[in-house]
Amino acid sequence: MNASIVDLRYKMKDVLRAIDRGETVTVLYRGKAKAKLMPVVVSPGASGPGAGRTQDQPLFGLWKDREDLADPASYVRNLRRTRSALVRASRNRKGSAKKPR
Repeated sequence: MNASIVDLRYKMKDVLRAIDRGETVTVLYRGKAKAKLMPVVVSPGASGPGAGRTQDQPLFGLWKDREDLADPASYVRNLRRTRSALVRASRNRKGSAKKPR
């Protein structure tokens, strides 16, 4: 099925029905193909619509070899501490430029 940008805007329900039927929808912009909308392939044991196993996702385990992320809680805590220290330092600089009353 082909659908223009106007079809996506005004007839999205029909486009989604075509995807539910298993069709691939080609999105056209000014008569040229810009994108393809395809139905999500769901594993047979999935519990909900679009559900899949996390391990099957292409980016799962992307940072598994990073040693600094062994404990995510401490990593985020250190990031936040650094930011708050920078904010405090910038506030102190702004405050020192003012004249005392």
